[in-house]
Amino acid sequence: MKPSPFDYTAPSTVGEALALLTDEEREAKVVAGGQSLIPMLNMRLARPGLLVDITRIPELGRLHVDESGSLHIGAAVRQARAAADTAVRNGWPLLATAIEHIGHPQIRNRGTVCGSLAHHDPAAELPAAALALDARFVITGPRGTRTVTAHDFFVATFSTAVEADELLTEVVFPPLPADHGWAFEELTRRHGDFATVGVAVVLERDATAGTVRTARAVFSGAAPVPVRLPAAEDELVGSDAGQQALAAAAAVALARLTPSDDIHATAEYRREGAAHLLVRACTTAWERCS
Repeated sequence: MKPSPFDYTAPSTVGEALALLTDEEREAKVVAGGQSLIPMLNMRLARPGLLVDITRIPELGRLHVDESGSLHIGAAVRQARAAADTAVRNGWPLLATAIEHIGHPQIRNRGTVCGSLAHHDPAAELPAAALALDARFVITGPRGTRTVTAHDFFVATFSTAVEADELLTEVVFPPLPADHGWAFEELTRRHGDFATVGVAVVLERDATAGTVRTARAVFSGAAPVPVRLPAAEDELVGSDAGQQALAAAAAVALARLTPSDDIHATAEYRREGAAHLLVRACTTAWERCS
């Protein structure tokens, strides 16, 4: 199919982009990589009157680490660029690995990090990674700029805290503790497919006690939003991430996750897959703890 007719513009400042998004005469949609929006246009699931291309706004193309050690990724930064960046690979390897699980190189070369987050497909990799890494989202609109935590950013399937007249300008990842390990696992039918279920894990090691000090385990494909399971994390904290603790954490995942059935998998299959991936991810993350 072909999309409905629309106008196209590429503003050079955030202010110009916001002015276009507040146009009451026609619906405007933001486009960056277009990996999600263009197929929706072609199937006429979306019929905006105006596409606002934000990739020519210089400040949105910034990728840097600030003085506090936090990573800033602007809304126009391509996924491939972020995954290949030395600072990202060294400081936030979970993020780089999650990006490498997205589709294929052609998709990652065009798609943006913030675009995937703002689109928020619950089976996508980056929302789960963002919650596991305690990301913060900077949203700019006519009422000013606000920062939203990852917990509050993802609202429902294809829905986030970004309003129609606002723009997600960057995502910020705080520095990780020195003694941490990480892992990203997902279950897919074929490489490049959306995951049936996935998990992102970050463990912090108590160097003195030789046990898990803190844990974060976040699942994708298990609910309309990324799901963090504090009860499963509690089974790991204070342990040496051995078989007993891992089995207890997996049991929590089986009992607490409530995925849905669809044409790709049953809810039971997703729960069992999530529990298995959690054990594998926690084992890998603990091995990586320095």
